[in-house]
Amino acid sequence: MKIAIYDTYDAMSKAAAELVAQQLAEKPASVLCVPSGDSPTGTLNYLVNWANEGKLDLSQCHFVGLDEWVGMDENDVGSCKYYLKHNFFDKLNTKLTNVTLFDAKAADLDAECERINKFINSKGGLDIMMVGIGMNGHLGLNEPGTDFNLYAHHSALDPVTIQVGQKYFQQETKLTEGITLGLRHLSEAGKAVLIASGGKKAAIIHESLQGTVSTDIPASILQKLPNAVILLDKDAASQLEHAS
Repeated sequence: MKIAIYDTYDAMSKAAAELVAQQLAEKPASVLCVPSGDSPTGTLNYLVNWANEGKLDLSQCHFVGLDEWVGMDENDVGSCKYYLKHNFFDKLNTKLTNVTLFDAKAADLDAECERINKFINSKGGLDIMMVGIGMNGHLGLNEPGTDFNLYAHHSALDPVTIQVGQKYFQQETKLTEGITLGLRHLSEAGKAVLIASGGKKAAIIHESLQGTVSTDIPASILQKLPNAVILLDKDAASQLEHAS
């Protein structure tokens, strides 16, 4: 696990985008997972701008969705698909042709998880799996108590996720279950990249990166991963000990 701390959210976002750009320079057909939520917006903006300016070629890479609220799709404001569509895919001048996202409305969610697992396996795994962190330490929708060895799966949402998740919706929305890539995917990715910003994340960042490794805090798995790269702004890193 390597930790890098930046003075601003923008500097952190640019650094995360540069990791993606470097990966694509080395392997244009890389398999990339990017999250939705507050933290990745700046990173996605950099990727969009560089791609539209001709500085970055996204045409050969494969994008895989990280997670989704069960029962939602791109037409639901607040869904992960909606976020990626409006903050990334629709902003690119060139349409991406290699995008694989969860169908969270599938009649058989187990089969949907297996579809995603088989796709990732067929491509030789994820080159970069980028995640944010929830207030309860979840990564993707790997909720507290999730086995570190799981691949894609669906499960009931933690009460904290249900409460915090309301911020993505224009009105109170019933959230019960999530479908997500697993922590095993994170372990096996070429790079497991965590991005986090803001003082409100400082306590869970400290607990995840310098506390006990436990399934109670899914993000604590990062302490065990040599492939993990942690990118934080100084506010998110403010409670870390011996960090600079």
